[in-house]
Amino acid sequence: MLNPRIKLRHLQAFLELAKRRSFVRAAESLAITQPALSKAIRELEDNLGTTLFDRSPQGASLNQAGLTLLRHAGPALRTLDAGLTAIGEDSGRERWVRVGALSTVESRLVPLAIERLHARFDDIGVRVDSGPSAYLLSRLRGGELDLVVGRMTAAREIGDLAFEHLYYEPLVVAVRRGHPLAGSTPALARLVDYPWILPPPQTTLRQQVDSFCVQHGLRVPVRMVETLSLAISRRYVLDGEALWIAPREAVDEDLAAGRLVLLDVGLERQGGSVGVCLNASMQPKLAVEAFCEALREVATER
Repeated sequence: MLNPRIKLRHLQAFLELAKRRSFVRAAESLAITQPALSKAIRELEDNLGTTLFDRSPQGASLNQAGLTLLRHAGPALRTLDAGLTAIGEDSGRERWVRVGALSTVESRLVPLAIERLHARFDDIGVRVDSGPSAYLLSRLRGGELDLVVGRMTAAREIGDLAFEHLYYEPLVVAVRRGHPLAGSTPALARLVDYPWILPPPQTTLRQQVDSFCVQHGLRVPVRMVETLSLAISRRYVLDGEALWIAPREAVDEDLAAGRLVLLDVGLERQGGSVGVCLNASMQPKLAVEAFCEALREVATER
């Protein structure tokens, strides 16, 4: 039986803070004050007899107890919400797949899988959210997404979520055609003479870049753009002399068209594992399995 001292508002506050990782942003999302949110989290932790978050100036991140609660509380509240929504609705309503897509798969894998899904099923809609792996995996744990696709095996938040490998995707360094470094194997020290386009901090892709810099004694230049936006990155690299550090899939189309070229700097050879992450505690849905099968087929044809 649920502890009578634990209220729905406690769990809603917990789930929002787990997703936002910031008391300020979580309070704004719930339309309550920050002190009210802090009080709800404190009451929940007091009732459970343990802390759920590690607090720091950078925000709040789930500890092991918090991850355990998230694995159960998220799907439970999602099921309750689905049951309430279903009352009075037509049972023949459209089916949906809620997808979290990392930047590693936004350009090709996910769009092609959606196209293949819709060629077979005309009653399945797809909602796609993008963002860092930590954010998307937290939403998957909370039951707000059906699956997350991308390169994420190094993410702390993956925990005991089920991961299925599809293929390996390397990080590459791309520049516009005619760039001063194009057509040669540049000395690594020359890379910092130009602006960089990088994945944001706290992402698994950025961790790989930072590791490469440490290994080779490089310092990330002050002139840099930190973003997961493919549109911003593409425009910036094509219009100037920036180095775009990105998954190979993100630049494949421009490489094939000759607009971009790769620099041979040995950032990654094999690359990281791209795959599908599912929450095993969520009830399987035929629409989700159909989309996963489309992802597998597209990945196999790469």
